[in-house]
Amino acid sequence: MADILARLPLSALRVFEAAARLKSFTRAADALGVSQAAVSWQVKALERQLDQPLFHRLPREVTLTPAGERLSRAATEAMSLLRAAVSDLVETDEGVLSITTLQSLGGQWLAPRLGGFQIAHPRIAVRLEASSRVVDLAREGVDMAMRGGHGNWPGMTSHFLVPAVQTPMVSPDLLARVGGLEKPEDLLEIPRIGIAREWDEWFQAAGVSDHPQRPAPRLASDAQALEVASALASHGAALGSPIFFARELAEGRLIMPFDVVARYTGGYWLAYPSERARVRKIAAFRDWVLAQAAADPLIAHYAAVAPLERPAASPLTRPAG
Repeated sequence: MADILARLPLSALRVFEAAARLKSFTRAADALGVSQAAVSWQVKALERQLDQPLFHRLPREVTLTPAGERLSRAATEAMSLLRAAVSDLVETDEGVLSITTLQSLGGQWLAPRLGGFQIAHPRIAVRLEASSRVVDLAREGVDMAMRGGHGNWPGMTSHFLVPAVQTPMVSPDLLARVGGLEKPEDLLEIPRIGIAREWDEWFQAAGVSDHPQRPAPRLASDAQALEVASALASHGAALGSPIFFARELAEGRLIMPFDVVARYTGGYWLAYPSERARVRKIAAFRDWVLAQAAADPLIAHYAAVAPLERPAASPLTRPAG
């Protein structure tokens, strides 16, 4: 049977994939280094070969037809596999490794350790993006992600790094100002920082299941680091991970008044496209960061804590970076 691709212009398929992925003939032309007219001509040639339209041409944009949607999914997957295969063949250790991570995970846990990776791999430069936004690794040129969740992302290989735990933290000045905290219920009487639901979940873990209503926490953020920064400034008690803020706790700048943590299902993961698992810079960072996690005694300690019966939104469905 004749190969159906033999009668299709493969250059047109490449142009179509870029236009479909970028949702614009103009952006596809910029990405491919050709003119917009060339993109339009190649797409029209492909449509003639297939005898059906692939795009709806609107005044200021293009959208895919149902046939275009179907072909786009296959073309993007095929191009991703081809790019990964070529990259695996020609890539050296030199280059930039781009990682998107959450603010607290990246800033508090990863960044202090990164010097060790750069000493071991001096020809790989690491670029960190600390952001809670959802990143499409394939389309945005990002190599790896460190994110919260359950690790079951389609098309991605995921490795568990850090359990998701939270506990109240206060500054020594605040603790002295309120005269100490003897029992978990005492936290109801002082300013609290963070999301009310998460505090309820910690009180549940501490055995305070039926407590009277108190004023809601004064400040909430989408990043643990910002909430704990407020606690460092003695503005109240904040929920944070003792793994992420181990240095501040060891130095006495923060205090855990109670040895009770809320442990959530899921955790923080390292993830990258499965087809890029053999790319050398990705494999090098994967092996290094997994060794760092395995050597962290706090990770082993808190991983053994039983998770709450109901999954929490805290570090997982909200981006508690």
